[in-house]
Amino acid sequence: MSLNSHLQELRKKHEMLSKQVEEEARSPGCDSVALTDMKKRKLAIKQQIVRLTEASVN
Repeated sequence: MSLNSHLQELRKKHEMLSKQVEEEARSPGCDSVALTDMKKRKLAIKQQIVRLTEASVN
């Protein structure tokens, strides 16, 4: 898998998690533990995207 395709997949996962976080936050019976977990996974993916992007520039 090339770096660009890997970054593309990570961005898709990040976007999907963003949508899930928004949906969970809007739901009346919001599960705060699940929401926190999704936010942590989303942040980890974002950090990975940043690291890979910076590495490809250098």
